[in-house]
Amino acid sequence: MSTLIITLAAFVGVSALVGSVAFLVWGAADQKAEDRLVMLTSASTSMKKLGKNGNGQSAVLAGALDDRISFADDLLEKFNLRLIYEQAHMPIPPQQFAMLLGITAAAGAVIPGVAGLNPVFGVVSGLVVGLLPLLWLIFKRKARLKAFAKQLPDALELIARALRAGHSLSAGFSLVADEMMDPIGGEFQKVFEEQNLGIAMEDTLSNVCNRVPNLDLKFFATAVVLQRQTGGDLAEILDKIGYIIRERFKIWGQVQALTGEGRISGVVLLALPPVMFVAVYQLNPGYVMPLFSDAMGRQMLFFGVVMQLLGALAIRKIVNIKV
Repeated sequence: MSTLIITLAAFVGVSALVGSVAFLVWGAADQKAEDRLVMLTSASTSMKKLGKNGNGQSAVLAGALDDRISFADDLLEKFNLRLIYEQAHMPIPPQQFAMLLGITAAAGAVIPGVAGLNPVFGVVSGLVVGLLPLLWLIFKRKARLKAFAKQLPDALELIARALRAGHSLSAGFSLVADEMMDPIGGEFQKVFEEQNLGIAMEDTLSNVCNRVPNLDLKFFATAVVLQRQTGGDLAEILDKIGYIIRERFKIWGQVQALTGEGRISGVVLLALPPVMFVAVYQLNPGYVMPLFSDAMGRQMLFFGVVMQLLGALAIRKIVNIKV
């Protein structure tokens, strides 16, 4: 009887959630073009205010080249869902993504009750399954940033060839936008559009560095700003930056090969306790239920989860070698 009540309550909650989110989705007008213009025009105003520091120095030169930021700034960047959503370039609107979050969480909470399992599993399953769309978002963001990093050397060499042929730097950005695929083509298209709207070169480069957290892109932006202020052969500088990026990719590949065993060992060690728990529960449910019904069992379970997380962080710190 209690299982039926829980199932009905979950169904009503899911229906209300889907209805409310669908109302938000259908009630919103399609304003993609208008939002794009607002983003570009507001960037001009904000860059006039923030593009230079108190000494009149460009924001690209004022910021540090390396990506070593404080722990608090790192947390704010990781939990900035709007920026993460933009960097992931999701194919669905944010309202539909929010609806997907609610549907998956509710489905994960209902399935254990329908299967006749303990209601505690419904809460855990709802949290775990509800996080799957967020993991998908983070995975797409990481894959897009990785693809951008791989395309950057070719883009720099393309801009360098355009400069040697007598074209302007803006024409080089347009050439990259036309000739190269996303994500780098779309990002340089935004840079070219912002320049056409009258935003200064330094501000457009600062914009793209904020959108794409890539160290090599910061080197490129800094080189362009310094060249515009002091002069020099920008084409040669871009060729050298592209060569350095390619060499670092080679070293990174060697590091990945040497740390492959440690990464696989970490995955096996972290996956073994949950898999063993599920196997023991299927064979003898009464053997593991004291972990949820007894006070000492709950403390042991909490301690085990905390140790698993600490072990995951330790293994990640060991095998994550930055190049």
